[in-house]
Amino acid sequence: MSENLASEIETYTIPELVEIFDVAPGRIHRFIEEHYLAAVRIKGVVRVPRAFVQGNQPLPPLRGTLLALNDAGYWNDEAIAWLFAHNEEIGERPIDSLNAGRKSAVRRATQSLAF
Repeated sequence: MSENLASEIETYTIPELVEIFDVAPGRIHRFIEEHYLAAVRIKGVVRVPRAFVQGNQPLPPLRGTLLALNDAGYWNDEAIAWLFAHNEEIGERPIDSLNAGRKSAVRRATQSLAF
């Protein structure tokens, strides 16, 4: 992910997520490993985009989308960049569609990435 995009996305650190989710740091790392969240390292600090958090849990439709992007060959930083870039097929940023409850449109867009 480019430094410009990284600086435009609001993020949480692991300690902030520990406080928000009220879980141990290891649980946050498992969320990342199991694709419930995605993270990037910015200036040596692991960060998770704030848009990936809904209340005190990971955004529910995010995991399926991250898995689909992973299946299409996207690494975490590439998946995050794709989620935050305007998508012509969807008509907005995929992350905005997910947050608005329109996961089907996002999933259709991810299917075309594998080809």
